[in-house]
Amino acid sequence: MTTHTWTGSEPVADASVPVGGAVGRPVDRRDGHAKVTGAVRFSAEHHYPNLTYAKLVHATIARGTITGIDTAAAAAVPGVVAVITHLNAPRIRPERKANIVLNLGPDVSGTSLDYLNTDQVFWDGQPIAVVVAETSAAANEAAPLVEVTYDPLPARVDFAAEQHNATPAKGDLTFAGHTKKGDAEAALATAEVSVDLRYNTPGLQHNAIEPHATVAVWDGDHLTVHDTTQATDQSRRHLAGRFGVPASHVRVRAEFLGGGFGGKFAVWPGTVIAAMAAKAVGRPVRLALSRTAVNRATGGRTASTNRIALGATRDGRLTSLIQDSVTRTGSAGGLLEATSSPARHLYGAENMLTRQNLVAMDLMPNTWLRAPGEAIGSFVLESAMDELAYELSMDPIALRLRNEPAKDPTHGKKFSQRMQREAFEAGAERFGWADRDPEPRSMRDGEWLVGMGMATAFHPTLRLVADVKVRLSDDGSALVQCGFHEMGMGAATVQAQIAADALGIAYEKVRVEYGDSALPSGPMAGNSNQTATVATSLLAACAELTRKVTALARRTGTTGQEPAAALRAAGRPFLEASVGSDTRRGLLGAQGRFLTNFLKDQRWSKAARGAQFCEVRVNADTGELRISRWLGMFDVGRIINPKTTASQLRGAVVMGIGMALSEQSLIDPRNGRTMSAGLDSYYVPVHADIPPIDVAWLDEPDKTMPLGIIGLGEVGTTGVAAAIANAVYHATGKRIRDLPITLDKLL
Repeated sequence: MTTHTWTGSEPVADASVPVGGAVGRPVDRRDGHAKVTGAVRFSAEHHYPNLTYAKLVHATIARGTITGIDTAAAAAVPGVVAVITHLNAPRIRPERKANIVLNLGPDVSGTSLDYLNTDQVFWDGQPIAVVVAETSAAANEAAPLVEVTYDPLPARVDFAAEQHNATPAKGDLTFAGHTKKGDAEAALATAEVSVDLRYNTPGLQHNAIEPHATVAVWDGDHLTVHDTTQATDQSRRHLAGRFGVPASHVRVRAEFLGGGFGGKFAVWPGTVIAAMAAKAVGRPVRLALSRTAVNRATGGRTASTNRIALGATRDGRLTSLIQDSVTRTGSAGGLLEATSSPARHLYGAENMLTRQNLVAMDLMPNTWLRAPGEAIGSFVLESAMDELAYELSMDPIALRLRNEPAKDPTHGKKFSQRMQREAFEAGAERFGWADRDPEPRSMRDGEWLVGMGMATAFHPTLRLVADVKVRLSDDGSALVQCGFHEMGMGAATVQAQIAADALGIAYEKVRVEYGDSALPSGPMAGNSNQTATVATSLLAACAELTRKVTALARRTGTTGQEPAAALRAAGRPFLEASVGSDTRRGLLGAQGRFLTNFLKDQRWSKAARGAQFCEVRVNADTGELRISRWLGMFDVGRIINPKTTASQLRGAVVMGIGMALSEQSLIDPRNGRTMSAGLDSYYVPVHADIPPIDVAWLDEPDKTMPLGIIGLGEVGTTGVAAAIANAVYHATGKRIRDLPITLDKLL
């Protein structure tokens, strides 16, 4: 077995990529130069003639009825075009709950609200009006002048106080609400060694570098929006339904995103309200949310409480695994956070019981945030495994290896690929795990207590469907068209690499168009599905195009020459092939392909995996905590581009460090107001918080996936918080079960 990494010291110019050798090379990102030179235009930077600017007005109560809105002072501000409220807003259709089979993705609406069509308030921060003005300065001046009176209702805003009202969660096509194998409670009671623990995690907020923004333009009953979305096609269909126009009349453009991480998948209030405002004033509208508005009007990760219990024999074999979780949703929407996902698939316990419970609250609906469910679940499970290892006086890696399952422990399916053992062993050797003295507080460097911790990384694999068109021109160039998304991960770059090798042409000859619902529809960019999903269709389209070119070459006598020679000999300017061209007429073809892929993939248990290793230093006098070393060793299938892979994995680790050490959404338990809506009160990691991050991978293709691709955008976040907490215990002897690990918990 050979492990691979990319350190950043091997730059590869695009022109140096040989024909047939693009996949696997660290070529530079296609959008890199344009971004660093400022040539790229993000959603808020698109300009139209007669453009207006909008500013949201937010509710200041958590639940109740609006009894009056006085807009006179706001309307009197010079430059104000309109103040739109539920009293004068255009009517829109009610939100329709999406279906994963019909829409080929999770529900796309962030909330169930009829935006500005209701006098009801469901959370503090809910948009209840919008000011439209000639300038952003005028809109910003006028919005605070809108005076609102309410009839407040009792609100459920204290998560700790409401947990007794939690009810069992319902499962869906991709995730079961509860699982049971054997009698886990009885096995726990009779286990030779056991731990029965409670872990809590706070809510987390998205703070992507680009805040949410929408530019909306109506031309008759045709709508164009430039939007910060991770799902152009789903957003297009959602907006069409809201405004009662054919989906073909809506175009959603999102060529570039400054980060998404799940926060830009759902359609949030700003997108719909911008389109409403543009319809109301008959002019283009730009609605760019402030950082505070993003954190009051778009969702983040739910808080959670978790009971986890492990029972084992004295030699470390798990006899019982129990996880009981409570998470929240909003009274106006939200979703299940699959916190028990790692517990269901990682270890071969004889008896298992996982339960997921939900409590609906009068707070902003929660949504996906990188590695949803698995980020929380890996912290809970991997911290508990470390505690059990100490109870057994056993090495944490040895305990995990002792419980490596031959088949998926929940449903008995075969693993499509599972190189967890190899990741543990390669990571331990590379990190120097053998140098660790297992006794807590036994390692010291002057005034610094030194600790080493590790945890398992895990994220399931998902594949949706994509429509792709590929055109080969007589000049030897190729064009790939698909409405997938570029959020900073190099999506267009890796698809160009795949297409170049599939067509047998030079990498620099491939052009890729993406980020536009007018293109063949792409998948939502989430759940680490996009690369494999697009590659599935791209490879099929390239294969069909190659068959056409080969047949043409036989007829023209150009067999053995470059592909474009056949086109020139036949006088053909181009040849095309596509996958899924019929999906524009009702999604029937896409649904069929989705179900085919889904059923094929369901034959296996598929996941990206890895092992996280961490060294921390804790000042013995002040409690100051610093991470001094990091290694992530991953089993993520075949690597298309080592440079973008390393960037994705390192970035994911950084997000996990934020979850572990600083990030928490602070909600006032008296009134439900978000107290950490700005970066002055919500602390994301900065350069000083991050050590050198070493990432490596096994680069073993999963034979059941296109090109062996598994997906890697989210697995790097999982296990990070647990590895840090475990290292902190090793350094200090203090076990932190409530995130984040702040100074007060270490003193």
